[in-house]
Amino acid sequence: MISLSIADGIAEIVLDAPHKLNSLDEQALRDLARAYDDAAAAAARGEVRALLLRGEGRAFCAGRDIAGVTPETDDVQGYLGGLLQPLLKKMAAFPAPTFAAAQGACLGVGLGLLLATDVVYVAENAKFGSPFANLGATLDSGGHWYFTERLGMHRTLDLIYTAELMSGAEAVAQGMFSRAMPAADLLENTRAIVVKAATGATSAFHASKELVAHIRDRRLGLWESMEEENAEQARLCKTEDYSEGFLAFQEKRKPVFKG
Repeated sequence: MISLSIADGIAEIVLDAPHKLNSLDEQALRDLARAYDDAAAAAARGEVRALLLRGEGRAFCAGRDIAGVTPETDDVQGYLGGLLQPLLKKMAAFPAPTFAAAQGACLGVGLGLLLATDVVYVAENAKFGSPFANLGATLDSGGHWYFTERLGMHRTLDLIYTAELMSGAEAVAQGMFSRAMPAADLLENTRAIVVKAATGATSAFHASKELVAHIRDRRLGLWESMEEENAEQARLCKTEDYSEGFLAFQEKRKPVFKG
């Protein structure tokens, strides 16, 4: 159901249960966490410099697999707080640039996986929103925070109360994700961008990743953020990639970064 492949500096993790729209049960979350652990270990050995997450079939991830869930005995806190939230934190802290290609349904847990990824490209026909009104449940996986942050209070509650869904094109137009593109082109285009990132100065990318997370989570102001930038730039100037970048610029050639 969850597969990991590593080649040419890129880890590709696939949600591979298209028959159930890649919905995730407890074991699938454990397997996904293990895949990220294995990819992170490979990154520590210098074997992974970028990661791609995708879903097989017509959906990225339709959310939690509730086919066998009985509400009376459902351990919601164990699933969300015990398994999902630690997984999302693990994904967000991955030590290299991460990308997702998302098509079709991206709901509930599927939305959470995207929120924990650095860069998200979506198919124009992808679907986002809160279908939980039809279940007597509420939006989870960080959805309340993200929708309110991006869409404001009124639009967020509109989506929750009506259970209406936005397309990928609409979501990108409202600033939720990076780019929208035709579904037929999504994976090929995303893979090409991931290849480019994997050959870049990934130490510098990781510094920016942490800076952006600090701005988001700590609500840094301009001058606080600038101080962190200054410190990171001073640290990076002692790296091989920094020296290579400057030398390549001076020699008018393409840099060869080692990450």
